[in-house]
Amino acid sequence: MTLPEQGPLQLLAQPSYEAGEPEYVYVALANGEWHGSHLYPKTPEGSAHALAIVADAAQDTVAERLWQAWPLCVEHDLGMHTRDVEGLLSWWCAGRRSGGGPGHICAAVGALDSF
Repeated sequence: MTLPEQGPLQLLAQPSYEAGEPEYVYVALANGEWHGSHLYPKTPEGSAHALAIVADAAQDTVAERLWQAWPLCVEHDLGMHTRDVEGLLSWWCAGRRSGGGPGHICAAVGALDSF
C-alpha cells in the first residue's frame, strides 16, 4: 500500500555462498530487486531493534532501486526516518508544522497504510 505502483515490499531469502551457513535475507521490491547488505541472522536486542533494521533496509532498497525517498510525509513531501518514541518505533518527518516545533511523528512503523 505504501508503494502502490510497485507492489508490496518483501523479504527475499538467497542461499549462502558458504556451506552450512543460513540464507541471506534482504528487503526487496515486489519484482525481487534489492540493494544493500543482507539482514544478519543473529537476533537483535529486541523486536523494536529488529523492526528498525528492516525499515532501514527497506529505505535503502527503495532509494537505490527506485531513486526516490520513501516513505514520504504527506504534509511536507519529505522523506521520513525511524525514531523511537516512548518505546514505539515511528516514522518521523523533519518538516515544521504551522504551530512551530521541529518535526513530527507521522505513523508507527508498520502502520503507514492507516495514516
